[in-house]
Amino acid sequence: MAELVAWRPAARRRAGTGKPGRDEQHRATVRLWASVVVLAVLAVAVLVVPPVMDLDQQRVSLREALQGPTWTHPFGTDEVGRDILLRCVYGLRVSFTVGIVAAAVSTVIGVLVGAVAGAFGGWTDRILMRLVDVFAAVPHLLLGIFIVAIFRPSLGAVIASIGLTHWLSTARIVRSEILSLRERPFIDAAVVGGASRWRVIGRHLLPNVAPQAVLAASLMVPHAIWHETALSFLGLGLPAHLASLGNMINDGQRSLLTGGWWASFFPGLLLVVATLAISGLAGYWRDRSDPQRRAELML
Repeated sequence: MAELVAWRPAARRRAGTGKPGRDEQHRATVRLWASVVVLAVLAVAVLVVPPVMDLDQQRVSLREALQGPTWTHPFGTDEVGRDILLRCVYGLRVSFTVGIVAAAVSTVIGVLVGAVAGAFGGWTDRILMRLVDVFAAVPHLLLGIFIVAIFRPSLGAVIASIGLTHWLSTARIVRSEILSLRERPFIDAAVVGGASRWRVIGRHLLPNVAPQAVLAASLMVPHAIWHETALSFLGLGLPAHLASLGNMINDGQRSLLTGGWWASFFPGLLLVVATLAISGLAGYWRDRSDPQRRAELML
């Protein structure tokens, strides 16, 4: 009798051996809500910034330089007495702006290139895919440095350096999806009905690759934030006077020699938390947009 009870579903769940799909679905839901809560808190902190913050975050007070975390300054102060918490909120707003806009630019370019290559085929496909291979042969960071070096370091230059160099994977994904869609009966029906190639692309192909495009953009946002941080850390990104998480981590290096660990630690911690939250939402969307993965979670 004891052996029969062990096989009952309720007994298996109490013993911790329930269905793997249910357990994984529960973990995915927990990660989703944790990501939503974290991003909501960060969004409120960024959006509720007072208009005077642009001036406040530049306020210098040498008497308060390199003070550790206190009630007055929870994240401490930097080497010239500026409040690190205030600058982190401002830097997060700058990093989010760079990440979202750069992800949108790279996704639009990738979708257009992939859609044209997959829909037209032939020489158009070969030329565009060879162009993708050429860009892929050069590391993204080197291309980004080259683009930033052409223009003066600014917010627009950093966004362009990221958006113009990170569309390759999106183009390949969209192209492969459109090559599969071209074989579907509804595409043949549209062509037989007299629809032009551009109408087929805009009316039938692009709407069906929208989930992949949204997923690519959501995965691109944290990558773009880290890319901006790397450029700013190297001194090639945003201007030094503009607070960004990368600039703050770079500036905090000098404070490490005098024991000011907080100057780099808190901006880096905020960067990790923000990117993990965005990646959590992107992962949930990826699982939901994949029919096979969604079926596994529902088991």
